[in-house]
Amino acid sequence: MLLVKLAAKSLLNRKASALLTLFTIAISVMLLMSIERVRVDAKSSFSNTISGTDLIVGARTGDIQLLLSSVFRIGHANNGVSWKSYQYITGQRGVKWAIPMSLGDSHKGLAVLGTNKDYFEHYRFAKKQPLSFSQGHEFNHLFEVVLGAEVANTLGYQLGDEVVIAHGMGNTSFHNHDDNPFKVVGILKATGTPVDKTLHIPLAAIDEIHGGHAHQHQPAQADANDHDHDHDHDHDQHDDVDLVGAPKQITAFLLGFDSPLYTLQVRRNINQYKDEALLAIMPGVTLRELWEMLSIVEKILLLFSIVVVLISLLGMLTSLLSSLNQRRRELAILRSVGARPWHIFTLISVESLLITGLGCIVGTALFYALMLLGADYLQSHAGISLNIALLSSYELMLLAAIMVAGFIVGLIPATRAYFYSLADGMSIKI
Repeated sequence: MLLVKLAAKSLLNRKASALLTLFTIAISVMLLMSIERVRVDAKSSFSNTISGTDLIVGARTGDIQLLLSSVFRIGHANNGVSWKSYQYITGQRGVKWAIPMSLGDSHKGLAVLGTNKDYFEHYRFAKKQPLSFSQGHEFNHLFEVVLGAEVANTLGYQLGDEVVIAHGMGNTSFHNHDDNPFKVVGILKATGTPVDKTLHIPLAAIDEIHGGHAHQHQPAQADANDHDHDHDHDHDQHDDVDLVGAPKQITAFLLGFDSPLYTLQVRRNINQYKDEALLAIMPGVTLRELWEMLSIVEKILLLFSIVVVLISLLGMLTSLLSSLNQRRRELAILRSVGARPWHIFTLISVESLLITGLGCIVGTALFYALMLLGADYLQSHAGISLNIALLSSYELMLLAAIMVAGFIVGLIPATRAYFYSLADGMSIKI
C-alpha cells in the first residue's frame, strides 16, 4: 500500500503528462467499447430490420434475393404471386395477419410500395417496434400516399402536397402517371430502415394507375348538384372500404402466425405449392445468412479498435520511458532512504497499472455518455438500436485484456528503472 500511495503521489507530481496519458487511454477505451457495442447492436438491428414477421412469401428465387427485393428494396423480383394464391395461403389455418406488397413503381428514384392498412398495424422493426406517424395518418382514400421520413426530409414534402408516381424502379422510370397524382396524408417517424425511403400507397391504386382507369376515383359531373353530392358520398365510402381491390398479382407478402408450429407447417406447404412456384423464407434466418456474408466488416471494426488501444498503450510507454531520465534524481533519493531495486521496479509497474486502470474507468464513463447521447441519432439515421445496459462478459474481458496489456507495457520502463537502480552505486554487494 505504501508503494501504491507513493506511485499516486508521483503521478500527481507529474499530473500534466499523467493526465494526457490517462486521457489518451480513456479515449481509446471509449472507442473500443463503442465500436464493440455498435458492432454487436448493428448486427442485432440488421437482423431486426423486419421484426415480428414469421414468413416472407414471393415467387421462387433465392432466399437472399427475395429478402433484398421485398425488405431492402434492392433488386427486382422476376415474377410475382397471383392474387388467387395469396388469398388461398392467407386463408390457411393459423395465419394471424397478412400484408400484401406490390413493388415496381418509383418516385424520383425512391421505391413505391402498394399495400393495405395492415402494413401500418402489423409491420414491426428493431425490437418489435411499430410504425408511428410524425405527421398525418394512414391512407383512407385511393389516391393518397404515406411517406417515409427520409422521403419527406430529402424532397421537402409536406402534408397536402401532390406526388406523381412513375412506372419502373430506381432511376429507370419509363412513364410518369401524371394523370393520377397522389396527395400526401401522412409522414412516418424515422426508423433507420428501408421504410424511411419508401412511399406507401393503397394496393388498389397500383392497378388503377396501370389499368388506364384514370380518374375513376373522381365523381363524374352530373347535371344536378344534389346528384353530385350523392355521388361524392358514395365514392368516399367506396374509397374507405376498398383500398385493396383484386389485383392480378403482387410482388410478395408478409405473414404472421398464431404459433411457431403453424409457421413451419405453412412454410413447407408453400414451398411445395403446385399451382405456382413460390418460396417462403423466415426473415430472421435469412438475415443472419446475409450478415455472415458481411462478416468481413465485423473483422475490420474489431481490428481498428484493437489498433487504437495499442496506439494508446504505446503512448503510455513513450511517456514513462521519456520521464525516466528526468526522474533519475527522484529514484536516487528513494534509493538513499532504503528503497531496493525491486521497490523501484514495483513502483513504476504500479504507476502504469494506475494509469491504465483509471483510463479504463474514465473511458467506460465516456462510453456510456456517448451511448446515451448517440442512441436516438443512430436509431433514426442508421437503424441501429443501441442496448444501453451493463457491460457484457465479453466487454469485461476486453477491459481485463487492456489492464493486462497495460501491465505488460509498464514492465519495460520498470525493468529499465530496475537496472538504473543497480547502476547507481548504492547497491549493497554481499
